[in-house]
Amino acid sequence: MKNKGTHFLVQGAAIAAVYVVLTLVFAPLSFGEVQIRFSEALTVLPFFTPAAIPGLFVGCIIANLLGGAIPVDIIFGSIATLIGAFFTYKLRNTGKWTAPIPPIVSNIVIVPLVLRYGYGINLPIPFMMLTVGAGEFISAGVIGMILLGALFKYKNVLFHKKAAV
Repeated sequence: MKNKGTHFLVQGAAIAAVYVVLTLVFAPLSFGEVQIRFSEALTVLPFFTPAAIPGLFVGCIIANLLGGAIPVDIIFGSIATLIGAFFTYKLRNTGKWTAPIPPIVSNIVIVPLVLRYGYGINLPIPFMMLTVGAGEFISAGVIGMILLGALFKYKNVLFHKKAAV
């Protein structure tokens, strides 16, 4: 590839755009103390390309802005996605089954705190950790792994890179 910087930017922008669209199309499920954010399935993409890290982060910021989130959610909710994406990339050589773990864990820890202290939702934090974790497990752990499996077959064509099995 002649211009790796352009390729990186285009991949990141495409991932951000898909994240925003999925979040907003499924907006009733994407926000709240019980949420299944289907766009979080994309958090497995750093397994294939580091361009997914800024793509997911920017996509989450834009989705939260357009979805009417408060500033604390825009910042910390997006940081949860950034942390999950970063550590998915770092764990890529440990095998594909570890890919959804970082986004699930980062969202379980951060999002309930945003819900409690940002939105004032007066539910027990452990309960919100359970509900957010369940939604994240569905989106990243189940749908994300289906996506990863589907893309794994075409990884060299789509991402111009070899990934660990």
